[in-house]
Amino acid sequence: MGRDPNLQIPIRPHVRSVLRFTHAITRRPSASITQGLRAVDTGAPNLDRFLQDHADYVTALRSTGAVVIELPPLDAFPDAVFVEDTALCLPEGAVLMRPGAPSRLGEVAEMAPSLRALYPDLREIAAPGHIEGGDILTTEREILVGLSARTDAAGVAALTDAVAGWGYDVRVVETPPDILHFKTDCALLDGETILSTKRLADSGCFTGYRVIHVADGEEAAANAIRFNDLVICPAGFPKTAEALMKAGYDVVTVGNTEAAKLDGGMSCLSLRFTPPG
Repeated sequence: MGRDPNLQIPIRPHVRSVLRFTHAITRRPSASITQGLRAVDTGAPNLDRFLQDHADYVTALRSTGAVVIELPPLDAFPDAVFVEDTALCLPEGAVLMRPGAPSRLGEVAEMAPSLRALYPDLREIAAPGHIEGGDILTTEREILVGLSARTDAAGVAALTDAVAGWGYDVRVVETPPDILHFKTDCALLDGETILSTKRLADSGCFTGYRVIHVADGEEAAANAIRFNDLVICPAGFPKTAEALMKAGYDVVTVGNTEAAKLDGGMSCLSLRFTPPG
């Protein structure tokens, strides 16, 4: 039976933002990046290489037609290049996070003016909760938040209150031990599909979604982003890239060796959104 053309199916505004974005915010890495936080010390990032990789990343975002706002480096905050942790941006409004790493708390105040210029409704997570954007995955159905060393139950409760009036459902999941952020191990590919490591998918947090596993030994490839028509992945993981292309996705790879030394990936490097109006 065909669908009645007169039937109006309501679509929540945030559904449209899952795959399509008009804007992104990035911040260039500063010379202080060598002092950035890291779970395991695998060597200091090379600033020149990081700057080139970051420029390639911005180019990939802009190739989709999006407006990319590049903020200047912040020497006082070595990890400020990882702007995703400072806010959650939704069509209805934005919520300023409260990072779990004390050295990163000041990054939020630095990001606030840029978001205030785009969002009339800008909310914030207040003490005592902590939450970082790297632990938040927004799908068409819900907002998944992984508890981690950087995101606690009080932070999730504050986020739940902040977005409740916008019609979002928040579901709390556990981030496996030894994984910095929930999105370290997963990425949204489309409304029904998630790219994930086996260790995260095995937790059962993606029940009801289609899951594409990254290749064994390529777990770092899971931190990718779907940005408009592109899936932007870290370079150096050919098996996962091939699997995504075979699944029908338009894949672009960007160097990530220097960000990876600071536990960073593709999602960490930008805020992706469509502002109201």
